[in-house]
Amino acid sequence: MPQITPQFSIPDEEIHLEFVRAGGPGGQNVNKVSTAAQLRFDVRNSPSLAEDVKERLEKLAGARMTAEGVLLIEAKNYRTQEQNRAEAILRLTSLIQQALEKPKIRKKTKPGVAASAARVFEKKRRGAIKRTRQFNPDDWE
Repeated sequence: MPQITPQFSIPDEEIHLEFVRAGGPGGQNVNKVSTAAQLRFDVRNSPSLAEDVKERLEKLAGARMTAEGVLLIEAKNYRTQEQNRAEAILRLTSLIQQALEKPKIRKKTKPGVAASAARVFEKKRRGAIKRTRQFNPDDWE
């Protein structure tokens, strides 16, 4: 049962782990032993997660989420099943921890009086500079 926060954990029944053969270098070992861990977690049908957390988790997962709403994490960095299993569970817990954090609601603020005055002052200054560049036919005679 992976512990996400001190108050929240995911039951083992919701996590499906499967071991498959990993690709890449490794010699005979890679061809014989299924060490890569494939973790599947059904986000949409999970009773443990709230609806808002599910939505944030789907956004965070991106391409790792299937069309059916299943999160697929594949860990194959290590040579043993146990290390790959631990890494896959660690990745899942970090994703869920990120999804549990509610985003701060942005409060609209108005610019301060000093900022508005500085903006107007700069506009007046630029306008004065441009006014000096204007063509006046009387000056040419």
